[in-house]
Amino acid sequence: MNQELLRQQQFKWTRTGYHPEYNKQLAKYKVVSCLEQVARHCRDHADRRSLLDIACGDGYITEQLASSFEKVVGVDANADVVEMARQRIPGAEFHNALAEEYASSDLFSVVTLLDLLEHVQSPVDLLKHLNGFLKPGGVLIVHVPNAKAINRQMNVLMGSLTHCEELSPFDTEIAGHRRSYCMTSLLEDVERAGLVPVDQGGVFFKTLSTPQMDHLLSAPQWETAEHGWGRSGDTSVDWKERFCEASYRIGTEYPELCNVLHVTCMIP
Repeated sequence: MNQELLRQQQFKWTRTGYHPEYNKQLAKYKVVSCLEQVARHCRDHADRRSLLDIACGDGYITEQLASSFEKVVGVDANADVVEMARQRIPGAEFHNALAEEYASSDLFSVVTLLDLLEHVQSPVDLLKHLNGFLKPGGVLIVHVPNAKAINRQMNVLMGSLTHCEELSPFDTEIAGHRRSYCMTSLLEDVERAGLVPVDQGGVFFKTLSTPQMDHLLSAPQWETAEHGWGRSGDTSVDWKERFCEASYRIGTEYPELCNVLHVTCMIP
């Protein structure tokens, strides 16, 4: 096993293992964003579309995407999370491999790189490699954490970060990040790889840190409508769902401040 694969095996972060309530909500809207982009830009036949999800992690998002595709393939460098994905989606095909080393003769309607580029040694080389897996008319959808998200800008003002691009110990030691991105640097890597960006934006307006968001969304006040926003006492409304949907919608208006940046690409 090469050193990079060994390195990727050591990181323990999964969407369901850390801050699960917030990551559950964020994952939902990452899926919404992906499917909106597919509907808008993918020219392959809707009833025969195939998905390559790389890196798929524990399959939490892959599972939510799977019903929209005839064929689903997931790839991840961490053998433990690949096994979790296999258990989660028995009908999909999964491979334990570095994204850079994944090989297949298959072509796909959609390739998703959700929170991957910040982990790899050479993002541009990886994007060039994955070009070869797109069908004509297919799309490659990239998501990365946004270094300039509003919560990170606030952290700089508060003194808990020295600058927005700084990587925290959690970023480097648990999640395995090598770099941070803003929209400018993301588009630079996409274009250096020879891909054509056809759409871009943000996913989820996140006002607090991830642990704080997780705590907020796990609080019992949502069920009792004692949160103090608007129509307090109206328990007929799922206010947590309304809050998360509003955070997604307002994020489409202010993408540069969102938790996640997205770019949809096609082969020229």
